[in-house]
Amino acid sequence: MGIALAEAKAAAEAGEVPVGCVVARDGELIAQAGNRTLRDRDPTAHAEVLALRAAAKKLGSERLIGCDLYVTLEPCTMCAAATSFARIRRLYFGASDPKGGAVESGVRFFASPACHHKPEVYGGIGEADASTILKEFFAAKR
Repeated sequence: MGIALAEAKAAAEAGEVPVGCVVARDGELIAQAGNRTLRDRDPTAHAEVLALRAAAKKLGSERLIGCDLYVTLEPCTMCAAATSFARIRRLYFGASDPKGGAVESGVRFFASPACHHKPEVYGGIGEADASTILKEFFAAKR
């Protein structure tokens, strides 16, 4: 989660919403990314989607079997669906997102019949640090 937090800080410094993500398998870092929606002018350039794309490319498969996803903020519906389609084994997230989250908040994508694969989910990992990064970012925007 430390690398994901560093990615979130880098995203904040670039003016992006500070979310960072890491894909790992068996203790090995496979991919990492921070939000780049503004830089890329791409509404799908969330940290999770970018990290999943990079991991799939590196591993040569769209199925990331045995991989774990670490993200600083509870994934939105799009990112939860991408996590499911990628067949991620475990999802670890930091801060909850009552407004846009779709794992333990909102639509609860993994509980939906539309969900193809349900990863193990562990929320609150690095929550204090992730929340601080987000609060500082949005306070500075005011």
